[in-house]
Amino acid sequence: MHATPLARAVALATLGASLTLPSLAQAEFIKDSKGSLELRNFYFNRDLRQDSSPAPTQAKQEEWAQGFLLRLESGYTEGSVGVGVDALGLLGVKLDSSADRSGTGLLKRDRETGEAQDEYGELGLTAKLRASKSTLKVGTLLPKLPVVQYNDTRLLPQTFSGGALNSMEIDGLTFDAGRLRQYNQRDSSDYEDMVINGGGKRNITVAKGTTADHFDFAGGSYKWTDSLSTSYHYGQLDGFYQQHYLNLIHVWPIADKQSLKSDIRWARSTDDGTSNVDNKALNAMFTYTLGFQSFGLGYQKMSGDTGFAYINGTDPYLVNYIQISDFANKDEKSWQARYDYNFAGLGIPGLTFMTRYVTGDNVDQLTTSGEGTEWERNMDIAYVFQDGPLKNLGLKWRNATVRSNFANDLDENRLIVSYTMPLW
Repeated sequence: MHATPLARAVALATLGASLTLPSLAQAEFIKDSKGSLELRNFYFNRDLRQDSSPAPTQAKQEEWAQGFLLRLESGYTEGSVGVGVDALGLLGVKLDSSADRSGTGLLKRDRETGEAQDEYGELGLTAKLRASKSTLKVGTLLPKLPVVQYNDTRLLPQTFSGGALNSMEIDGLTFDAGRLRQYNQRDSSDYEDMVINGGGKRNITVAKGTTADHFDFAGGSYKWTDSLSTSYHYGQLDGFYQQHYLNLIHVWPIADKQSLKSDIRWARSTDDGTSNVDNKALNAMFTYTLGFQSFGLGYQKMSGDTGFAYINGTDPYLVNYIQISDFANKDEKSWQARYDYNFAGLGIPGLTFMTRYVTGDNVDQLTTSGEGTEWERNMDIAYVFQDGPLKNLGLKWRNATVRSNFANDLDENRLIVSYTMPLW
């Protein structure tokens, strides 16, 4: 019988636990453990709307796939230094695809034919140590910091290998530091050396064939009050760039069921040996909440010799990074208007709606004259069953439209059905 990657992942994780527990078997290690299995059914359709001659080889990207995400987390052994282990088993299965419709990011592709493989997966193991209020993790990581955020917008998440320290020894202060060695992209089962994201009109150039040996990060956030926090983070993609990131978040409770949230961010990126990175990024989002609805207004400005720098495949920490575009090209300025509504206000808990519009201009065309402009509109409708036999089953429709005078026009729809089962 042929074992699927998920079956192998479960078997290996169970075997590892059985071998480890005799020496670590203590009450907290077992009692505080937890496990879950998330199911994701994902349909993705992107109309590329290319207008060129000769006719483009691919008019659309369209695939359908099923994902399985097994998460196992142990507790910690007792004592001044607690020991634990986590396991992450990932499996993606093709339901529908073809060579002329692949490339959605849902499935792993054959490098020669371009066709999506029938299945792909990964087993990630993470050792962890805890002392006082500090935790050190080594192995498979899912970082979520201003200077590096893993991507989880498709069937399976992007993962990293490395080590990370999280410390909360001082009240109100959260400190993070670590080193990442490689990444496994969301549509891959292979770990690779990291590179910079240089697409679009960023004007970022690097030495041919250069990859990063590591990515180092450090920084902290401090919660001054329940409504005010500030943070500073530093990141260095070896050989590519160094980045300093400042963030301020404040929530002003105006009145009953009314508040104004300010999220202000500033980043400075410079080259680190083999690139020409030089960017300053100012971005801010202001959100007014009134009862079950909220209204947001965002602004983002790029300046310097290049656009914004970040690790290829990750989510950049920018307010105008939305479903498709990041509006982070050289010299680009962009505005966002957003509206959210929670239908619990109409007696339908679990149903939510979001729409937003971002327009960008002043893009440096680099090799041609004229100003680059683009806009994107998004709409999300989601429902999570609140009770009954389908409780916690989630349904989501994501729609996007992109128009640009320097890149492809796009129309996109994503349909996602998700369900997470606690295993114990």
